[in-house]
Amino acid sequence: MVTRSSLDPLEEARARVALRYQRARPVRPLPNSFGAAAMKLARKKLPEKGPAIGRLKLLWADIVGEQLAKVCEPDKIGASGKGKGRVLTLKCIPAAATMVQHQSETIRQRVSVSLGGDIREVRLKQGPLTRGGQPAPPRRRRPLSAEEREQLQHSVSGIEDSELKKAVLALGEAVLTRTES
Repeated sequence: MVTRSSLDPLEEARARVALRYQRARPVRPLPNSFGAAAMKLARKKLPEKGPAIGRLKLLWADIVGEQLAKVCEPDKIGASGKGKGRVLTLKCIPAAATMVQHQSETIRQRVSVSLGGDIREVRLKQGPLTRGGQPAPPRRRRPLSAEEREQLQHSVSGIEDSELKKAVLALGEAVLTRTES
C-alpha cells in the first residue's frame, strides 16, 4: 500500500534530493557520568604513562626510603627535550638539596625500575614540601615540679618590669616542661 503525500509533488522531489545529499552528524550517546566523560577525554589527551606521578607519590617512601621521603617528594614527570626518556623533577627542602643531589642517580634507578625504566634524568627544585601528610602529633608537656617552679620564680625575682618578668617566666616554664622526642 502506497500512501501519497499531501505536499506538492515538485516540493516533495526537492526534499528527497536535499535529504539524499545532506549529511547529519552522528548521534553519540551521552556518558553515564561526568567522571566517565573526563576519563574518556583524559585517555585521548594523556600519554599511556600519564598517571605515573600519582603512583609515584603513593609509593615514594617505599621507593626511596623513609629518610629521603622526609626531605623530598616527586613534583612532576616531564618529557626530555633531548630524546628518549623522561625527566623526574623532585621538590626538596633547601637544607637537604646537596644530599638529594648526591643520591640522585640511586633515586633515578629506583624510580625508573618502579615506573618501567624510562627516567633519564633527575632535576631538583628547592622549596617547601607540599605533601598533605599527617601533621605531627602535639607534644605532651610534663608538669613542672614544685621545686622547679620555686627555682624559676626565684631566678626571675630580680626583674622589675612585670611584662618582661611574665614573658621570661613563660619561656622558662616552656623550656623546663619540654619533652624530648
